[in-house]
Amino acid sequence: MREAIVIQEGDITEQEVDAIVNAANSELVLGAGVAGAIGEKGGPSIQQECTAHGPVAVGEAAVTGAGNLAARFVIHAAGMPPGGSASAESIRMSVRSSLERAAERGCRSIAIPAIGAGLGGFPVQRCAEILLDEARAHLRGETSLEEVRFVLFGEPSYRVFEMVRDAAKIQEQLERIRSRQRQR
Repeated sequence: MREAIVIQEGDITEQEVDAIVNAANSELVLGAGVAGAIGEKGGPSIQQECTAHGPVAVGEAAVTGAGNLAARFVIHAAGMPPGGSASAESIRMSVRSSLERAAERGCRSIAIPAIGAGLGGFPVQRCAEILLDEARAHLRGETSLEEVRFVLFGEPSYRVFEMVRDAAKIQEQLERIRSRQRQR
């Protein structure tokens, strides 16, 4: 079986997946950063659907169509209030909510940016730890998702996510070795 978590550098708006995640604010206004790119490339229908949906609480996620994008849905992960900053808890809750919304719609693939690490001002390494932890936890449960793809803008963010994933794999291997040694 291939790895269900994929990390790549690229443009999230170009991903051919069932859903892409927007690093949104709680007012669901497509301003700058990832949200701005989604609004620009996806067309005005996405913002219109966001406006019709109305605000959501920080930590929640709302779903709209994807307009002109290759994805079927855009899941707007409200990781911060407008003009505010992201926290570990708001990032954790918004990505968890995003994964749940994707599974509720039967999505098999989802692309997620570094929620909160851009305009939200959150450290990229801590963001990677939280997002990868939530993705692993979600994939261990009952879900329609077969692939969680982290799409990072720029090589520095890509390398940080790659390092965090590799560190987690090493930790898991060490725990398996220790467990076998204790059983002897």
